[in-house]
Formats: sequence, C-alpha cells, structure tokens
Amino acid sequence: MVTDSDQPAPTAALPKPVLRAGFEPVVTSLIVLLLLVDALITLVFEVMFLPLYLGALALPVSALLAAPINVALVRGMATVTDRLAFMFAPIVVWVFGFLVCATRGPGGDVLLGGDGRTLLLLACGVLAPAGYLYFRANSAGVARPY
Repeated sequence: MVTDSDQPAPTAALPKPVLRAGFEPVVTSLIVLLLLVDALITLVFEVMFLPLYLGALALPVSALLAAPINVALVRGMATVTDRLAFMFAPIVVWVFGFLVCATRGPGGDVLLGGDGRTLLLLACGVLAPAGYLYFRANSAGVARPY
C-alpha cells in the first residue's frame, strides 16, 4: 500500500536561463573574462582620476568609488560561481594592475604616488570586497535574496 509519506516531497523547480544547448560554458567564460577585463579598466580610470583636485583640496573620489565598483565585480562573479575564492578573482586582477601602476615605468614615471590617496585607493579597492566576501561566507544560514 502506498501512502503520502512514501512519496517524495515535491520540489519547486527554478527556471533555468534560456540558452542554446552547449553554450552555457561559453557564456560563463565570457562573463568571467569580461569581469576580469572590467577590473583592469576600472583600475585605469581610478588611477587616472586619483590626483583630482577641487581648487586646492585633494579630492580622491575615484578611491571612494573603488569600493562599490569592486564589490559589484565580486557580485557579478557570484552569478557565475558559488566558490568564494573564485569570486575574488577580479580583485586579484585589480591588485595586480595596482602593483603594476605603482612600479616605475621605463622613463621613471610612477602613476601612483606615495601619499595617502594611494593607500586609500588600495584600502577601498581591496577591503570592501573582502568584507563583502567575509560577510557572505559567514551568513550561510541566512536566506539570501539573490
């Protein structure tokens, strides 16, 4: 005799994105590549606008914008993977680009000076996404809206 307790509980099926068969790895790889390139592009703009002045006052707006932009890059990687280490890949690329900008060029040029604005850019660009990943890793039992 079959009862309701013998039947498996119905599960709600999540709708899958409509992609052609075999294109999901291609789309995923393209998203990852675009996010990694975007990390370098945003770093270039952040470094270019870091020495911005408003009159005589140094105004490092790009350093403050680095935090939400890099968190958005990490959240973009969350659409592709659930692994926290792989979500941090755009920030690793960003830090590599930061270190390249901090070294001397062939003519002795340095894009990032040795002042507080550079330290603020590094702190905002790395600590905000690291804090987001820390929060995400430690809130495993909390229901997420995404």
